Amino acid sequence: MENLIALVNRLQRACTALGDHGEESALPTLWDALPSIAVVGGQLHRIDEGREYAEFGHLPRKRFTDFAAVRKEISDETDRETGRSKQISAVPIYLSIYSPNEGQSESIVMDIENMVRAYIEKPNCIILAVSPANQDLATSDAIKISREVDPKGERTFGVLTKIDLMDKGTDAVDILEGKAYKLQFPWIGVVNRSQADINKNVDMIAARRREREYFAQTPEYKHLAHRMGSEHLGKVLSKHLEAVIKSRIPGLQSLINKTIIELESELSRLGKPIATDAGGKLYMIMEICRIFDGIFKEHLDGVRPGGDKIYNVFDNQLPAALKRLQFDKHLAMENVRKLITEADGYQPHLIAPEQGYRRLIETALITIKGPAEAAVDAVHGILKELVHKSINETVELKQYPSLRVEVGNAAVESLDRMKEESKKATLQLVEMENSYLTVDFFRKLPQDVEKGGNPTHSIFDRYNDSYLRRIGEYRVLCFFLLYEFSLNLPDRSRTFCTGSTVLSYVNMVCGSLRNSIPKSIVYCQVREAKRSLLDHFFAELGKKEGRQLGTLLDEDPAIMQRRLSLAKRLELYRSAQSEIDSVAWAK
Repeated sequence: MENLIALVNRLQRACTALGDHGEESALPTLWDALPSIAVVGGQLHRIDEGREYAEFGHLPRKRFTDFAAVRKEISDETDRETGRSKQISAVPIYLSIYSPNEGQSESIVMDIENMVRAYIEKPNCIILAVSPANQDLATSDAIKISREVDPKGERTFGVLTKIDLMDKGTDAVDILEGKAYKLQFPWIGVVNRSQADINKNVDMIAARRREREYFAQTPEYKHLAHRMGSEHLGKVLSKHLEAVIKSRIPGLQSLINKTIIELESELSRLGKPIATDAGGKLYMIMEICRIFDGIFKEHLDGVRPGGDKIYNVFDNQLPAALKRLQFDKHLAMENVRKLITEADGYQPHLIAPEQGYRRLIETALITIKGPAEAAVDAVHGILKELVHKSINETVELKQYPSLRVEVGNAAVESLDRMKEESKKATLQLVEMENSYLTVDFFRKLPQDVEKGGNPTHSIFDRYNDSYLRRIGEYRVLCFFLLYEFSLNLPDRSRTFCTGSTVLSYVNMVCGSLRNSIPKSIVYCQVREAKRSLLDHFFAELGKKEGRQLGTLLDEDPAIMQRRLSLAKRLELYRSAQSEIDSVAWAK
């Protein structure tokens, strides 16, 4: 029994020291799960007039009119008796309530009842319902409220006081034998010190001896004497409390273990507390940024979803955009003739319309800049989307709103700079094709003619006939052939051959750019984003002072307080876990 009480007392001490008093709180409470004993009696005295007030036996001349102060004084007096440990105290607290409103549904009655219920409605509380024998049991406040919270009487012990003060010719045998009001546990009668005994400082040993003599020598109670008196009450309560504590130990262990896991999980979610010095703050910010950067890279590398959208730009969007350029319209017969004629000026060309060729190729290739820029912009949009995703998935950034905004802005600014560099590099690829034409392509044309082959068809064969089919090249050739045969004019054959040759060359360049544009974009945007997304932010971060760094770590005060409270409560549960595990019999 001593081990059990000592265990509960140690747990209660830990609860008190770490702020768990069983009050309503957003934190888990161990206090309410611990077994306790509450004494309930009738303290409401009728006065003729005046305001309600309360008096304590240890403060006889002080009247309490605020019943919140009454509850506080109960707690404070317990602290004084037990050294602020909230242990079970052997010293009773005598409280009397005086009111002119007895029996009426005034606020005073509800205040008292609510205060009492706060203690006894908990399922781990053993109720000691104390009623005076010289009053009607039916009007007993203690029995009334105990019956409400414990209707089956499974945790209520009935105690009958002032048996020695009953009117002559009356006795409490029916009550003590459980005939008048039956409880699960037998009623116990006690005879306490009178006010005169208290005034004379009669010690408790003498009082207990007189109590035993009273029950043993009073004819009505002789047959019940073996289970009457304060000493018997103490033994019964001790035995019951021991049984309750033992029965609660497995549940306590389960509750403690479960709560420790929950507290650790929430503390992990809230993140580490903010460092106090500038170096610590800088390190914390850098670590959080590295976590974010790692998540961003995982998206690009396929560990997390999203990076595959970039491949889709290269494999679908860019080819589709190139196909929509419709070079066949640009190289229609009339447009070809017009550009060739304009290129030679006032003199007609003698052998081959070289300037016309160049003009046709340049005006066709310049249109590729549109799909190239669109591909750069599309990849930029995907990278920005992945930045925002990564910020949302970085739990540590949720803790600091200002840092979250700054990191997001810095990452997007870096992507913007990379986009501009990528756009320049990618458009330069197109301009390079305009700046220098592949001469060998055109030198092979006479050789094809000398061999008696179709120059246009041989060009198609060399430069991916299947690809040309996809972009409608045969449709263009058919159009040109029908038009040529219908008019049967010699210059139109040359015009047709020129248009077909240019179209083949442009398609060849498109095929090349289709491969080189993604390489440029990956090199300038994707690779750089993986390598140096936050480099500029880190450089600026190193210039900031401690106060400026502190503004980035502007954690919500409520979260800070929550973390502190959770840490203290976790300490309580770990201490309780250690206390229970250290008791040999509990294993």
